[in-house]
Amino acid sequence: ALVFGVIGYIDDYQKVKHHHNTGLTAPQKFLLQLAAAIAFLCLMRYEGMLSPNLYIPFFNTHLVLPWVVYMIFAAFVIIGTVNAVNITDGIDGLSSSVTVPVAVFFAVLGVFAGALVGGLLGFLCYNHYPAKVFMGDTGSLFLGGAVAALAFAYDMPLILLLVGFVYLCETLSDIIQVTYFKLTHGKRIFKMAPLHHHFEMCGWKETKIVAVFAAVSALFCVLAYLGVMDRFGA
Repeated sequence: ALVFGVIGYIDDYQKVKHHHNTGLTAPQKFLLQLAAAIAFLCLMRYEGMLSPNLYIPFFNTHLVLPWVVYMIFAAFVIIGTVNAVNITDGIDGLSSSVTVPVAVFFAVLGVFAGALVGGLLGFLCYNHYPAKVFMGDTGSLFLGGAVAALAFAYDMPLILLLVGFVYLCETLSDIIQVTYFKLTHGKRIFKMAPLHHHFEMCGWKETKIVAVFAAVSALFCVLAYLGVMDRFGA
């Protein structure tokens, strides 16, 4: 989380320094994020805190993968999660509000996530609409790194499909929009991407979007908890 936050800070600093909305280039961001993900995973494996046994929620079973396959899979899951959280940070309080239920889910399992919940709630005092403080890439990449790290720390990366459902929808809407736009030479599926901007264009107020997305996030986090109860003897 800290390393990804630093990457976000470098990106934000470049934008402020050059008074332009472009910081690090996409390849630069990707390579830095890939290096951070690989370093984290190698450290986890060295400390004996990582296994290639992919836990399957609800079925309380594991899919055993070769180490090389698992490490490649894990690196891209981390990078994907971090960027998905970054994409979700598009309107006042959205990324913070959506991540609170995710942090609560992990807080049931550990102290760091509990501190994350408190930090997010404190930040929301200034980040809710109309926002007085913005998290920028520094905050969103930190949150993405934290969420991804927690999933791997508890050795259940697939749970990100549930707890990160909103992040996933935001990212898919962006991918679908860009792909469809290119294939049809200018046509769009959504009024605007990512998804929260589509609802904005439909006339939803920012506060309504935040409330609905946070509620959906909370619902899927409850579902995720039900999916891992057997593993933790809950």
